[in-house]
Amino acid sequence: MKKIKFKLGTLKFDKNKLIPAIIQDYKNNQVLMVGYMNQESLRRTLKSGKTCFWSRSRKEYWVKGLTSGHFQFVKSISYDCDMDALLIKVRQVGAACHTGNRSCFYRRIT
Repeated sequence: MKKIKFKLGTLKFDKNKLIPAIIQDYKNNQVLMVGYMNQESLRRTLKSGKTCFWSRSRKEYWVKGLTSGHFQFVKSISYDCDMDALLIKVRQVGAACHTGNRSCFYRRIT
């Protein structure tokens, strides 16, 4: 993977100043969840090494695992070619989903 000097301002946030963040297990590549970040939550993630999101419903920042203990420790952060989505590989402690499932993607359309 090519390393590029990163500038936060080059990412393309949507009209609500958010960018989707796909959270993936760094060992087995399982997609665990999708969250949304703004510039400040991304800064907090980079600084702490734990995922921090912007809650669209509660209108507040939340660090994954702060209440549940199911933290996500960041291993790498990539962005797509359009610069409008993030892929964050993490070491997941416990369940990623609030339902108690490892992944939020536990249901299939048949």
